[in-house]
Amino acid sequence: MKRRVQVHSTVREYDGFFKIDRAEVSYERFDGRMSPTVTRYVFERGDSVGVLLYHPERDSVVLTEQFRYPAYVHGGPGWLIEIVAGMIEKGSDPLSTAKRELLEEAGYEVQRLEHATTFYLSPGGSSERLHLYVGEVSDGAKIAAGGGIGGDEDLRVLEIPLSQALAMVRDGRIADAKTIIALQWLALSLGAAGK
Repeated sequence: MKRRVQVHSTVREYDGFFKIDRAEVSYERFDGRMSPTVTRYVFERGDSVGVLLYHPERDSVVLTEQFRYPAYVHGGPGWLIEIVAGMIEKGSDPLSTAKRELLEEAGYEVQRLEHATTFYLSPGGSSERLHLYVGEVSDGAKIAAGGGIGGDEDLRVLEIPLSQALAMVRDGRIADAKTIIALQWLALSLGAAGK
């Protein structure tokens, strides 16, 4: 059953690299009545992709590590271990973006990627959805160094045994939500396959 939403107004409050919109909305409550008008802000940055690469012969995963200032601000680690990820540019689609990001960030070319799921990263404030893919790689799939492009990107490519990556999730060394979701999805999939 689709519930009602009334958008009374929207205003772009900030229009830089990211965008912030303010909206005045009413929505259908669970009892069927409409809510009073409320103000909601949306951090708009577009949709993104994430890719977890799995090397079945070595039972390992390919991840990246890079500095993330927002993860540093409140006493966090700053450098995060993550899956390959990037923003979907206007006119592009999730799958071609995933393949491009794999080559740029990790140096891998993969013919087949499985769409695992699409999810919201922080729906209380952001409209961004992440399209998560998982791909299998072999030694011959690495065709470039990776590490990102341009002066702003400084990525290190890591190959970590899957069991170690899952232990790093448990002890907090992997603290990035999309990476945790991807690793847990892979572990569940392999468990369901009888591995």
